[in-house]
Amino acid sequence: MAATAKTDPESIKSEEAPAAPPCRSNYSSVDVALRGLFFAASVTAVVLMVTAKQTEIVPVPGLPIRVPLEAKFSDSPAFVYFISALSVAGLYGILTTLASISIISKPAHATRYLLHFALWDVLMLGIVASATGAAGGVAYIGLKGNSHVGWGKVCNVYDKFCQHVGGSVAVALFASVLLLLLTMLSVFSIYRKIPK
Repeated sequence: MAATAKTDPESIKSEEAPAAPPCRSNYSSVDVALRGLFFAASVTAVVLMVTAKQTEIVPVPGLPIRVPLEAKFSDSPAFVYFISALSVAGLYGILTTLASISIISKPAHATRYLLHFALWDVLMLGIVASATGAAGGVAYIGLKGNSHVGWGKVCNVYDKFCQHVGGSVAVALFASVLLLLLTMLSVFSIYRKIPK
């Protein structure tokens, strides 16, 4: 029994040694999953915004007639900026997902990639957050209006249009949170590689 007791700790030690690499692999797989999710969120936000279009019959102020009037994303420069920024973010998302997959297969250059990821993730976070804020501000005015400057709300007329815009802004906000998590993960992974 004493012999088996001595071999059990040795077998436990031998089992613990291979457990360390999967831990690093888990960080890499989390990175790949978050980047893939970020890509999907960016594309979803773009698709929702591009499909935001609705035509309604509205009264002409001062005249007793009603005319069809279309609301579409290209009517607002903030929405056009939003589409541009999230399209670039989607491209960035797919490229960094592929790069992150290559890091798993060839971990020799992982530290250099992680530094680049951290820097580019922060830059992309600024772009996506600013575009989300700009689109969200216009969407809020469309929803509530602004009586101080005489801007009326339009979401009571263009409900489907506003639902698409609101959904797009919400998904883009989720993409911003994913970028924040990716930045934190990259910085933490670099920190773990610093020799102690």
